[in-house]
Amino acid sequence: MLGLAIHTSTPTLGLAISTSSDLPFGQTWDVGRDTAAVLLPRLQEFIAPRAWTELNFLAVACGPGGFTGTRIGVVTARTLAQQLELPLFGLSTLAGLAAAQWRQTGQPQPIAVSMDAQRGQLIGALYDCQDGIPIALETEQVYEPESWAQKLADWQLTDCRADETIATTVTDLLAIAERQWQRGDRPDWSAALPYYGQHPVSVAAG
Repeated sequence: MLGLAIHTSTPTLGLAISTSSDLPFGQTWDVGRDTAAVLLPRLQEFIAPRAWTELNFLAVACGPGGFTGTRIGVVTARTLAQQLELPLFGLSTLAGLAAAQWRQTGQPQPIAVSMDAQRGQLIGALYDCQDGIPIALETEQVYEPESWAQKLADWQLTDCRADETIATTVTDLLAIAERQWQRGDRPDWSAALPYYGQHPVSVAAG
């Protein structure tokens, strides 16, 4: 079983590939606004000496995150999965953050995860853990800080906020995909769609 994950939801590019250990091998690069120019060359270097035809599945962070970076990552993953006829696991950026938190703490319990958005808002979600796979108790949506604080209080949870290192959770995204693959999931590439949280047109208009 060989899987590859792509994380482009921030200016930091994250890639991960399956290994013989429990956690995949991951690497990140600060690419700024050059994601489109560097993604394919980095991918080709990263999987070497393996061949593309050795891959069994792909995974990609579908957002929330930056509009351009997220779109580039999802489009690239969809194209690769279609051409290679591979399953593609389109996963939430915040689900990867939840999985990383569980791995670090060793406590797979309900968790609130969030990341900053435009206009002083944030995007938050609530997850529970089922066999190492994040299950959404409440899916990603945009919150005002006050309403998110009330949500945390209602669920009696503390906030796990994403920071500039979130691309390192690409290994956790791949670990999620591996577990889903092992249980027999084979999602079609067409099901992986980007989620930006806030539409760039409405943000600009605001």
